[in-house]
Amino acid sequence: MKGVLLVNVGTPDAPTPEAVKGYLRVFLSDRRVIKKQGLLWKVVLNGIILRKRPPKVAKRYEAIWTKGGSPLLVYLETLQSHLQSLLPSAKVEIGMSYSKPTISQALDRLLKEGVTNLTIVPLFPQYSGTTVGPIFDTVSEYFRKTDKIINLQFIASFHTRQSYIDYFAKRIKSAVAKNNLDGILFSFHNIPSAYVKDGDRYPKECEETTKLIMEQVGDVNHVLAYQSVFGHDEWMEPQTEKIIKELPAKGIKRLLVVAPGFVADNLETILELDVEAREEFMNAGGEKFVYLPTFNADKELAEIITDLI
Repeated sequence: MKGVLLVNVGTPDAPTPEAVKGYLRVFLSDRRVIKKQGLLWKVVLNGIILRKRPPKVAKRYEAIWTKGGSPLLVYLETLQSHLQSLLPSAKVEIGMSYSKPTISQALDRLLKEGVTNLTIVPLFPQYSGTTVGPIFDTVSEYFRKTDKIINLQFIASFHTRQSYIDYFAKRIKSAVAKNNLDGILFSFHNIPSAYVKDGDRYPKECEETTKLIMEQVGDVNHVLAYQSVFGHDEWMEPQTEKIIKELPAKGIKRLLVVAPGFVADNLETILELDVEAREEFMNAGGEKFVYLPTFNADKELAEIITDLI
C-alpha cells in the first residue's frame, strides 16, 4: 500500500503564552535551527527568550487565529483532504516537526494501515537544513528504532517543478496587470549567513525559483529579499524589513509582494508582510501595495504533490 506524509514546521496549540512557550522551547532546542546549542544558548533560551517572548508572540498568534485554530494546521488539514481525494488508493497523513500531530505519530498510523511504500513531502519548496533537515532527521531516527523498514521516497525540494512555477507565474501576471503594478518583491524566509557558508543551498534555490517565475512573468522590476530575522547573528541580505522602505524612493510605488517559499499563509505572511510590510511601504511613499496569498486551501498544491510522487 502507498502512503504520503505531508510535513510542515508546526504551530502552538493555542494563542496563549503557555502554548507558545512550549512550542518555542522545542523549536529553538533543535540543532538544525540553532546550531550553537551550548550552555550559553541554554541560559539565553531559558533565562531570557522563554520568559520574555511568549506573551508578545502569543498576541501575534491571537491576531491571526481562526475559528478552526492555527491557519497553518487548518490549511494542512485541507491539503490532506484534497490529496486524499486525488489518491483514493493511498493513505495520506500529516505531521509537524515541532507540534502535534507529530511526525512519529503520523508514521505510527501509516505503518498500522499497512503502508509499505511511503513518500515524505516536506512542505518547503526550497530546501534548507533548517526546515527540511529536521524532518529527515526525525524520519531517519524513527526507522532506526524499528525493524519495520519500508520503501521510502523523500522529496527534498520542488523549487523548479514546472507546475509549481506555473502556479505562481500565472497569478503574478494577473495581479500585476489587474492592479497596474510597477514592481514585485519576492520574500523568502531568512536563515543565518553562517548556515549558507556551511553549505546550505537554500538561497540558490530561492534565486532559481524567482528566475523561473520571472521568465514567464516578463519584463517587470523585481527584487528578492529575505524576512523574519531574530537575535544578533548575521542574516542573509537583502532583508525584506529594510528593502521595503527603500523601494518607493527607487521608483517602485505600486508593489506586489509574493512569498513562494510558504505553502500556507501564517504569522510571517499575514502579519509581517500583509500588515507590517504594507504599513512600512505606504509610509515610505508607496501608492499601492498588493499581497498575493499563497496556496492556502487551493487544490492546486495537492495536484503539484501528485506530480512529485
